[in-house]
Amino acid sequence: MKKAILAGFSMSAVWLCLGLVPTPGVAAVASSPQVAPMVQTSHNEQSGGLVAGQLTIRFVAPGILHVQRNDAGRADVSTLAIAHDTAPTPFTAILPVDTGSGKTLSSDRGVVRWDGQNAQLQIDGLQEHRLLQLDPGSLSRGALVLGHDPRDALYGIGGYDATEDASAGMLRSGKQVATAGEQGHAGAPLVWSTAGYGVLLHSDGATFALTPGRISVSGTASGDPDFYVLLGTPAQIFDAVARLSGHSPLFPKWAMGFTNSQWGIDEKELRQIVDTYRAKRIPIDNITLDFDWKAWGEDDYGEFRWNAAKFPDGPSGALKKQMDARGIRLTGIMKPRIHVDTVEGRYASAHGFWVPGEQASADYFSHKPVKNIDFDLAAARTWFGRLAIKYGYEHGIAGWWNDEADTTGSDTEFMNMQRALYDSQRAISNQRVWSINRNFWLGSQRYAYGLWSGDIPTGFASMAGQRARMLSAINVGAMQWGMDGGGFKDGTPTPENYARWIEFGAFTPIFRVHGDFGQKRQPWVYGPIAEKAATRAIRLRYALIPYIYSYAHRYSASGIGLVRPLLFDWPHDPDVRNDVDSWLFGDWLLVSPVVVEGQTAKDVHLPAGRWIDWFSGKVHEGGRSVHLAIDSTTWADIPLFIREGAIIPTQPPMDYVGEHPVAQLDVDVFPASHRTQFDYYDDDGETYDYEHGAYFSQTLAVQRHDDTVQFETGAVAGSYKPALQFYLLKIHGDAAAAVTGNGKAMPSFAGLDALQRSHGEGWASGRDRFGVVTWVRIAAATRQIVVLSPKR
Repeated sequence: MKKAILAGFSMSAVWLCLGLVPTPGVAAVASSPQVAPMVQTSHNEQSGGLVAGQLTIRFVAPGILHVQRNDAGRADVSTLAIAHDTAPTPFTAILPVDTGSGKTLSSDRGVVRWDGQNAQLQIDGLQEHRLLQLDPGSLSRGALVLGHDPRDALYGIGGYDATEDASAGMLRSGKQVATAGEQGHAGAPLVWSTAGYGVLLHSDGATFALTPGRISVSGTASGDPDFYVLLGTPAQIFDAVARLSGHSPLFPKWAMGFTNSQWGIDEKELRQIVDTYRAKRIPIDNITLDFDWKAWGEDDYGEFRWNAAKFPDGPSGALKKQMDARGIRLTGIMKPRIHVDTVEGRYASAHGFWVPGEQASADYFSHKPVKNIDFDLAAARTWFGRLAIKYGYEHGIAGWWNDEADTTGSDTEFMNMQRALYDSQRAISNQRVWSINRNFWLGSQRYAYGLWSGDIPTGFASMAGQRARMLSAINVGAMQWGMDGGGFKDGTPTPENYARWIEFGAFTPIFRVHGDFGQKRQPWVYGPIAEKAATRAIRLRYALIPYIYSYAHRYSASGIGLVRPLLFDWPHDPDVRNDVDSWLFGDWLLVSPVVVEGQTAKDVHLPAGRWIDWFSGKVHEGGRSVHLAIDSTTWADIPLFIREGAIIPTQPPMDYVGEHPVAQLDVDVFPASHRTQFDYYDDDGETYDYEHGAYFSQTLAVQRHDDTVQFETGAVAGSYKPALQFYLLKIHGDAAAAVTGNGKAMPSFAGLDALQRSHGEGWASGRDRFGVVTWVRIAAATRQIVVLSPKR
C-alpha cells in the first residue's frame, strides 16, 4: 500500500483516560461462577489491559476493544482507515480480574475471558452469550482467525461496482477483499454481524475468508494483529466505527435537495434549464456541470478554470451571482489527471507529483497526453487544492464532483483527492464542503465525502440493482450515497423508468440525476405523465427537508445515516437479514420503491410493529408481507409506510432549500404505548459555525398512556436562533376533548383554519387522510408538556 499520511489512533493517551462504567447487568455477569466480582476500578488511570499470550487487549470505550501484539517497541502502522485525532471521552475504568482459571476484562457490552493454561480467548456479549473466539495459533501464521456461531449473518467489507452482479445482496461469505475498488465500489477493513459484534482492522487493505463459523483475515498492513472488536447493536457498531475512523462534517443544507447533472451544456442552456424548473415549480438546488465548465487541456490552468467560450459569465463570478439569486448552486467535475504539456503539467513534472511509474496516455476527451496526480503526496494535495480554489471555487464552483480517481490501484487515491479539496476550501472559507466521488474507503467520510454508484446503465434492471449497491455501501460506512438517476449510459430511459427512478432517488441520501454526453435528465423531457410523477416525488422530498436535515446531523454526530437497512433495527428478524427491497429513511419511514417495469402489484415485508400507509392512511400490522396494488398507468405511487411512534416534521415544499424562512413546522405524530422521540435539528445550513455551538436542537417526544396522549418538547440546545416560532402538531388517533399545556387548559378552535388564523397556541380536532386528528399549535423553543384527554 502506498504511503499514508495520518498517524494511527493514538491509544497510549486514550488508555490513560478511557475505561468502563459498570451497570447492574454487568454486575450480574461478573458474579457468575466463571467471573469474579468486578471490584477493581480505576478512574483516569492506565489499567495496562489484559495480557493474553502475545496480545494486549484494552477497552477503549464500553463497546470497543483494541487488540494488539504486546511486543516491546513494536511500531504503530499508519493508516487512513483509522483517524489519528479521535477525541476520547473519559469514563471510569475497570481493571482486569484474575479468576483463578484465567483473567477477565468486562464492560457493559461484554466480557473478554483469557484462559492462559489452554491459550483460549473468548469474547462474550451480555448474558454470557458467546460472540467470538480467537485462535492464538493463527497469529504465528500471519493471519487472524476468529470463530463464531455459524448461524451468524455477516456484512461489510465491500460493496459492488457499477456493473457487477449484486444478486448476493448484503450478506458476505467466501473470499472478500477489502478495497476501495472502482466505479462506485465501497470498501472497509470491517466485517460485522447482527449477532452483536464487528471486527475493524487497523489497516488500509485486508483479505477476509468467511466460512460458516470462521472469520480469517490476512494481507493486513503490518502482518501483525492490530484490530478492534466492536460490541453492540448495528447502530452501536457504526457509532464505534465513526469514533475510530472519524466523523463526517455536515453537508450544506442545499445538498438535501435535488441535483441535476449534465454533460453537454453551455451558459445559454443552463439558464433555460433553471428558468424551466422555476416556471414549472419543480424544486431544485444544484446543477452539476461536466467537462463543459472547464477550459480542459488549455495551457493556463485549464484543468481548474472556466471555459469562457461556453460560459462567458463564469470567470468573472457574474454567473455565480445570477444563479445564487435563483437559488441554484453550481458544482463542477474534477479529474485526477493533468495535461502533461500545460503550465500545471510541467509544474507537476518538476515536483514529482505524478503517480509513480505511470506513462502518459491520450485523454479520451481532449485527446492530449495526460497523467494522474499522486494525491497520497501531501505536497501534491496542497498544490492541486489551491489551484482548484483559486480558479474554480472562488469563481462560483460550490462543490466538487470528483471523477475517475479510482484507476491507480490505490485505496487512498480518491480519498486524498477529495482531502486536497476539503483541506484547501476549509483553509480559506467557512462555507461547507460538498463532494461526490466514484469509490469509497473507510475514513473518506472525514472530508465531506459522498459516493455515487458509478457509470451505471439505464433501464429497470440497472435501477433495481442500485438497492443492493446502496445498502451494501452503507454497510461499510459509506452513508452519503447517491446514483446517476435515470442511468448514465446505454441510451435514454423510458418515461416509466425515469419516473420510477426519481421516486427511488427521492429516498436516497444524495438525490441526483445524470446521463451520458448529450443526455437530458430534466422531468419535462419524459412527457407529462412522467413529469407529474417525478415532480410529486421531488416535492415530497422537499417537504421532508426538516426531517432529512435532522438525520444528516445525526449522521455527523453518531455515524448512523439517513438511510439504513431494516436489519439495523430488526437484527434478529430472518426475513430482513438480506432484504434490499425496502429500507428505513430516518427512524420513522420505510420505503420500497417500484423497480419493475409495468408492475401492477407488489409484496412488501413489514417488520414487527404497526405501520401506516403514507398516502392512504391504511394501517398494517407488521411481522408479515402486505400485498399492494401498483399504479402501472400513471406511476404515481410510492410504497411508503410510517412506523408507529413516528414524529415527522415537514414544511411546505419550496423551489429550493431556504427559499423562505420557516416560521412553523407541521409535525405528524403517531403515538405508541412506548415513549418515542425525534431530535429536531437546525442551523444556518451554510457554515461550520455549528461546530462552535451555533445550532438549534430540541427533542420532541410522545407516548400514549391508556386513553391519554402526552407530548413533550425538551430544553433547547445551541445558540442558533431559527425563524421557527411554532410547531403545529398533528396527533393522529382518537379526537381529544381537552388539551392542556404545562397543566393549563389550551384554547380550542372550531377547526384547523381558525386555529391557524389565531396566530397563537391552541388546538382543534377534525379528520385527515389518516382519520381522526387533533391539531395542537405550540410555541417552539420552549419546554412544554402537552396532554390530550379523550372524549367521554
